Amino acid sequence: MRTGQVGQGRAGGAGHVGQVGRVGRVGRAGHGADVALPAVVLTHLVIAVVHGRAHTGAQVPLPLTGRLFVYIVILAGPLVGLGVSRWRPHAGAWIVAACMSGALVFGLVNHFILDGLDHVAHVPVEWQPLFGATAALLVISEAAGAAVSVWAATRSAGRTS
Repeated sequence: MRTGQVGQGRAGGAGHVGQVGRVGRVGRAGHGADVALPAVVLTHLVIAVVHGRAHTGAQVPLPLTGRLFVYIVILAGPLVGLGVSRWRPHAGAWIVAACMSGALVFGLVNHFILDGLDHVAHVPVEWQPLFGATAALLVISEAAGAAVSVWAATRSAGRTS
C-alpha cells in the first residue's frame, strides 16, 4: 500500500484518502433530487392531510371510489414511490410522477371543474377559505411533485434502477 491510501491497495483504488468525503453517498447517485423528491412528497402529504380535515369539517364526503383513490394514489402512492426510490431511484421517481399526475387531474376535476359537492364554490361558506386554499395548494404541490419526480427519474435513468 502506498502512502496516502487507506484500505485495499490492490482493489483498484478503493479507499483512497481523497474519497473520504464521499462516504455518505456510497451506492447513491447524490444529486438535487435526493432532497427535492422527499421535500415535495412530504409537503404534499401535509397539505393533503389538512385538506382532508377541511373535507371532514365541511361535511363533504367522497364516494367509496373517491376515498380509495385518495388513500391509494394521493396519500400512499407518493410515499411508496419515495420508499422505492431509496433502492431503485428511477422506478421510485416514476411511481411518484404517476401518483402526483393522477392526483393533479383528480383534484382539478373535482375541486374546480365538475359542478359537484367537492367543488370549492359549493362547500359551506365557513369552510371555503381552508378548503379552497388547500385545494389550490394541492394543485401547486401536485404539479411540482410531477415535475420534480420526472426530473428525478430522467436524472437517474443511467443509474441503477
